[in-house]
Amino acid sequence: MSQSTLPILIFILPLAGTLMIALGLAPRFVAILTTGLMAFCSVALWIAYTLTPGGFQFVFTIPVVSKLDISFKTGVDGLGVLMLFLTSIVSVAAMAIRPGVETRPRLYYICLLLISAGAAGAFSSLDLFFFYSFHELALIPTFLLIGIWGHGNRTTAAWRATIYLGVGSFVLLIGLIAMIFSLSPEARTFDITELLKTKATASLPPETQSWIFLLLLLGFGSLVSLVPFHSWAPHAYASAPAPAAMLHAGVLKKFGLLGLIRVAQPLLPAGAETWLHPLLVLLCLNVVFIGLATVSQRKLDLMLGYSSVMHMGYLFLGIAAWGAGVLGPVGTATLILAHGLSVALLFGLAGEIRSKVGTLEFSETGGLATKLPLLAFFFSLAAFASIGLPGFANFPGELMVFAAGFKAAAGGSDGVAPFHIAVGVALLGVLISAIYMLRAFGSLFLGKPHIRLAPDVRDTCLGNRLVFSLLTIALLLFGFAPGLVTALVAPSIEAIGSFAGTP
Repeated sequence: MSQSTLPILIFILPLAGTLMIALGLAPRFVAILTTGLMAFCSVALWIAYTLTPGGFQFVFTIPVVSKLDISFKTGVDGLGVLMLFLTSIVSVAAMAIRPGVETRPRLYYICLLLISAGAAGAFSSLDLFFFYSFHELALIPTFLLIGIWGHGNRTTAAWRATIYLGVGSFVLLIGLIAMIFSLSPEARTFDITELLKTKATASLPPETQSWIFLLLLLGFGSLVSLVPFHSWAPHAYASAPAPAAMLHAGVLKKFGLLGLIRVAQPLLPAGAETWLHPLLVLLCLNVVFIGLATVSQRKLDLMLGYSSVMHMGYLFLGIAAWGAGVLGPVGTATLILAHGLSVALLFGLAGEIRSKVGTLEFSETGGLATKLPLLAFFFSLAAFASIGLPGFANFPGELMVFAAGFKAAAGGSDGVAPFHIAVGVALLGVLISAIYMLRAFGSLFLGKPHIRLAPDVRDTCLGNRLVFSLLTIALLLFGFAPGLVTALVAPSIEAIGSFAGTP
């Protein structure tokens, strides 16, 4: 594969698809074809990378602002390959799922393509300016999708998400600029690989690293819905059309986690150490506080929205445990893939249930398994994956994160109590997940029906069966063979840590 592979993946294909849709070609067909080609390229990229693993590959650079050393620079390591694979698989599923939309279908699919392109661009950018800018590009169509094609109080949900994400992005921008301009003039660069290789931020005093890391944590944390900056997420996902929720919760939301792994944690290790215990407190609140809020929900879409926020606590735990070795961030990377696939599957199923039944209220459903057995089957598998049962990709990810937490707790007397408590809370979260997921399945599919379905209602169509099967098979594949992921990302995370002096 050549250096032009990534520009094709993040620019040429989405742009060509967007232009074809704008010119009047069948929007859904073009969107599926475009993201299908992106998926093919991402799989080929994974295979090509594993043949000659190590470092950043397929690097493509175009200078933009020479005085500030800003360049359009793309490239991938194992972590970037994983993120592009997740982006493409969920994008195909989001484009292919039915039902589509009847109003403004061309704009609808263009917005979905722009989210996919923005995520792919951010995940493959090796320049901080474009790393940030691609993510911002993807937020605009997210707002439009919720505000125009959403459900319920969609306008309020769209504005709330926009304000929260906008403020979080602004704080993040301040933090990134502060980090760069705190360096000596000769060391200033937006090139992520150069910042790591030269250990440019190592000369910053701990006090400077501390307040800059706090800005990055608040910025990235807001985008990932870290408590207390989470309230935008549940209602935004509940109000969004299913494909938009699949793409944002499953893919774009992971931008903040990638930023912490690739930028904040390795470049500012002293700052990360300073804010370690407050981060542990916040991630515990994500698991317990949001977990209990999830249990209290009486509507499937809101329950899934709160559940997505809750599970971010596990991913933050893996990042926090980086000081004990790479097992934690490797577990987080595995969970990024697993959560992205499982939450996309759940939101896709929720959209299909809404189209068949007309409601997602638990009190108004029940007994759907008799009429919709395939939906019940796929939902049960998605619920098992979300809970973290063995056989699904979520299980090895959570296991690695818990093991890393215990390893970090054993690393010293100062860290024993906080990490033991955090891991204990995370384990409690598994029980909480089982409670709300099994209750949701029972309320929807078992017991006495509380709603009369139309006589001609049919189980999910062939196209949706293929979509749900794709996501389910991927969850099972990486559940039974997690080594595919760990072998891909572990060397990259070890390299990031060694560049910055992280154990």
